Amino acid sequence: MKIDHDLTSNVREIEHFEIPVEDGTKLAARIWMPEDAKDNPVPAILEYIPYRKNDKTLERDFARAPWLAGQGYAYVRVDLRGCGESEGVMTDEYTQVELRDGCDVIAWLAEQDWCDGGVGIVGISWGGFNGLQLAALRPPALKAVVTICSTDDRYADDIHWMGGTMLVDQLSWASIMFGINTLPPDPIHVGDRWRGMWEDRLDGAGLWLKKWLRHQHRDAYWRHGSVCENYADIQVPVYAVSGWADGYCRAVFRLVENLESPAKGIVGPWSHKYPHLGEPGPAIDWLTEETRWWDQWLKGRDTGIMEEPPLRLYMQDHAEPATHYDYRDGRWITEGAWPSPNVTRTDYALGSDGGLRAGAEAGTGSVEISSPLWVGMHGGKWCSYAHPGDQPGDQRHDDAGSITFQTDPLETAVEIAGDPSLNLTFEVDRPVAQVAVRLSDVAPGGAATRVSYGLFNLTHRDSHAEPEALEPGRTYTVRVPMKHVAQTFRKGHRIRVGISTSYFPLAWPTPEPVTMRVHLEGTALSLPVREPGTSKPGDFGPPRAAAPLPQTMEEPPQSEWSVSQDMDTGRITVHVRDHEGGAHIEGQDLFHSAEGVETYSVLPDDVLSAEGQVTWTHVMRREDWEVVTVTKTRLWATRDSWEIEASLRATEGEEVVRDVSWRESIPRKLV
Repeated sequence: MKIDHDLTSNVREIEHFEIPVEDGTKLAARIWMPEDAKDNPVPAILEYIPYRKNDKTLERDFARAPWLAGQGYAYVRVDLRGCGESEGVMTDEYTQVELRDGCDVIAWLAEQDWCDGGVGIVGISWGGFNGLQLAALRPPALKAVVTICSTDDRYADDIHWMGGTMLVDQLSWASIMFGINTLPPDPIHVGDRWRGMWEDRLDGAGLWLKKWLRHQHRDAYWRHGSVCENYADIQVPVYAVSGWADGYCRAVFRLVENLESPAKGIVGPWSHKYPHLGEPGPAIDWLTEETRWWDQWLKGRDTGIMEEPPLRLYMQDHAEPATHYDYRDGRWITEGAWPSPNVTRTDYALGSDGGLRAGAEAGTGSVEISSPLWVGMHGGKWCSYAHPGDQPGDQRHDDAGSITFQTDPLETAVEIAGDPSLNLTFEVDRPVAQVAVRLSDVAPGGAATRVSYGLFNLTHRDSHAEPEALEPGRTYTVRVPMKHVAQTFRKGHRIRVGISTSYFPLAWPTPEPVTMRVHLEGTALSLPVREPGTSKPGDFGPPRAAAPLPQTMEEPPQSEWSVSQDMDTGRITVHVRDHEGGAHIEGQDLFHSAEGVETYSVLPDDVLSAEGQVTWTHVMRREDWEVVTVTKTRLWATRDSWEIEASLRATEGEEVVRDVSWRESIPRKLV
């Protein structure tokens, strides 16, 4: 990565200041701006997230914020109410209070003497979500949005309920926020108030997993903040970005297709990361591209960015199956519109001989499947963070417990771009059932690389809002959508589709074991086949950034992922360890570290044996001050309920400040 020292030489940083909102609460902010901004006001770029501007995101912010400030912007990192050094308590994600505060912050920024009155909002993940949500509220000073790794649909396309199935990442994510919510403000910025503010958080943040599990269907809770409810609410330009390994790539296509305001999109090979930090590579010179966007909409300069095709995609080439990639071979393509005239849907019939044939007559008869619960152990995470183990491994393992259909070796290469799907005709023997569908690239040697997949709770066949139990023995037809992807299947390779009745630990198992009968005559794979060779854009160039944060890594980051089986009981366990590292930030004389340990386990033939446990340990320390928090969450299920055990222990030095536990039971509702 190229480090641009000269570009940031005239940038001024304000480490901490406070922004008042309507009810008198003060939100903590950090700002980078040109030194002469008071004499020559500039537009403001807001990033508004809960991840602590003073420590957790500071390394990332240092790579971005000074660089953009050097281009003539005020980059403002604001912590949400109840996070970092901001006052108050955060009780959930994307609340009405959060959005109201965001509108107040935008108005406040526009009124500052160093701001020319124009504001843009940028963010990845949470900040990408609330950027879209704030745009839908139309604060007058907001002129443009960059939304990265986010969604327009909080129910159908978020970390909670994919296709109506309960994503196990929901437990992981709730546990991450459980830990972050226990952290205090930094006394160096808020003084003696820190202890009272901290105790308010420890007592008031609550158990978010309980809240989310109470909303198992698409109700008003999830419709709130889902801008897909009315795309016309957004009237400012939006640049949407994601990656194929990220959980949120589908939203880019919907935003480009449905927004009435100017919209652009990029999807690379990346996981849940900013594109200049993109992994798997190639990472790109995103900061230059982002600056072009802000110059166009905040400074009124014609950068030519809107004359370029609205959608740019990374067409991935074949890769041997691996649970982590440093780089994915491929090439960039563009589309002048979405849906694209370059893409034609092609149906592949499923044959009774296990074949998969384009344009052929459907097979006859049916085939049964009742998958063992180890199917999915090689599926990775719903949302990859480019950690070893969190992308899918060789699919031959999971295919062994599935029914599969595959083409003959391809006579010519096939390229797809868009959302594969399976039109599935089936019957089951239980009132609640799910299906997992996987699309794989099978190399001549037999190795199977997952290209895309979909999960679907079959009680949601007509509605995510009002699901209905299945009638055992009755025949149904449903379309199972898969994640969007751009992928080349090489000549000589095979295209395979795998179908299973479980996919743990991506999705939680059904309340009872299910046998599914797939009727071949009414079942077909639909692929978005793209005409090869069209639209070849120029290169983005290598990534650039500002100088790194001065810090010392006293404990290096570490990631571990393993799958094991107890040969006595048969229980299979996925063990995940994510140590974010222990860093000493030199300018603040602050040490901070965080470590998460996750285990997910199941007996191969017992759906009620599934359980997940997550522990997070956080440390903040100076010479005369230390805070340690430990949060633990355990989730399991009966046939009729979700069961949660959780605990929180917080200490300051030798003093136990809080030692709290929860035990919750929540009814299961057709999931």
